[in-house]
Amino acid sequence: MPTRRGIEESPQAQGRKLARIGRELWQEAGSVKKAAIELLNQHPDIPSLQAYRYVCGLSQVQAADRYNQVTGNQTSLGGTTINAWETWARERGGAGSPPSFSSLLVLATAYGSGPLGVANEHIAPIDLVAEAYERLTPEDQLSLRRYAEADSSTVGEEPQADPRGRQARSNGQVNAAKESIIGADFNLVVPTMEFGSPDRWLYTLPNPRPGQLLNQGWASFGYGIERLIHQIKNVGRRLDVDACFGINEAGLVMATFLASAQFGRCPIGYLKCNKSRDFIELDQASMCPHLPDAPSIILCDFEVKHADVVGFITREIRKRYPGAEIYFAVFGAMTKERDLEVARFDDLTGAGIMRAADFKAVFIAATMSPPGIEPPLELR
Repeated sequence: MPTRRGIEESPQAQGRKLARIGRELWQEAGSVKKAAIELLNQHPDIPSLQAYRYVCGLSQVQAADRYNQVTGNQTSLGGTTINAWETWARERGGAGSPPSFSSLLVLATAYGSGPLGVANEHIAPIDLVAEAYERLTPEDQLSLRRYAEADSSTVGEEPQADPRGRQARSNGQVNAAKESIIGADFNLVVPTMEFGSPDRWLYTLPNPRPGQLLNQGWASFGYGIERLIHQIKNVGRRLDVDACFGINEAGLVMATFLASAQFGRCPIGYLKCNKSRDFIELDQASMCPHLPDAPSIILCDFEVKHADVVGFITREIRKRYPGAEIYFAVFGAMTKERDLEVARFDDLTGAGIMRAADFKAVFIAATMSPPGIEPPLELR
């Protein structure tokens, strides 16, 4: 972050600047949560864990003191621990260390008291690690989900499904479970190819149980694929591809349907990803068909969130197929804010990832909220 003299600011100076901005946003919004969301929109490179601290106007040492106050000074946490947690949330290379579930509970209470330390705003622990949730231990992920489930039983009401969805279910066209709610339709402008229409007609997937994965039944899964086909047909020009590739099993199902229904039973590729907390690699079980030079490929994935899976995959495809033109079709895209009817493509959590992948065009069936959606039969 350059200064007027062209000298890069120190991390400490940047932190003070962001803390000042965070407090100003809090004064405008009157809410720590709303201010943190806005700060993340303005500075997407910082993790949620850090954004909440900045909104409270706290240094890492002050945040540690606030943490100890919440525990009645039965802990002696230091600023270095806060730094280790934020470093972990910010980087994927194994640096830092993740906060435990119990630590997130304390931090949520500490930051919920606001800049003055006297507020009592409800902050969900899962909100603090929104972009890094999948890198927590399985035990802590389960604890966060169960906590959110219990918490949601007393906060808010279940979102209402769109009337079209209710009618479809009553007619037997959508015999999905209660979780498979189809929300309102809306239009979104997305990156697309030259002379192609950038308008996409999406729908929302409101989650009646925040903090839990939203299960998709086969009917709702099929509805999303039909929406993608509709978008492809209405992109403004005929789209022909040499192959459909699916990321993991859910993406493979999507690729199979698209290849059969839309692309004349073109060849199908399967890209099986092995993910740990800090790296992604292709499994040997992956299958890549023989294709012509510089092929046109549509890449299918069930959801796009914070992890740069599609970026990794597109790089691998271009290594194997030099000059390939890649289109991207995704069932669910996570939003940065609670409102699922986003106004801009960049309001999606994975917008930067999709732009960096340099897709020829993007197709999105629906938007979703954290922690995400689950395909039928827990396909991966």
